[in-house]
Amino acid sequence: MAHVTLIGNLRQYTGDVTELHIEAGTIRQLFRKLGEMFPELAPHLEEGLAVAIDGQIYQDALLEPIGDDAEVHILPQIAGG
Repeated sequence: MAHVTLIGNLRQYTGDVTELHIEAGTIRQLFRKLGEMFPELAPHLEEGLAVAIDGQIYQDALLEPIGDDAEVHILPQIAGG
């Protein structure tokens, strides 16, 4: 199972849950499971969030694979400039 950490204001949609373990093969599957667990979070997952998997940051990560023991951080999307 991946260790998932929600960063920033996302915890306001999860009842202050910021860390959990979830079984998912891709970020898309992870987002679907998070949306089922926390319905208030679901619309924000569709807005585009940055995701770090084992320290590598991805902007468009829906199809990125998640390893069994991966560390996944979900954070507000990083603005470029």
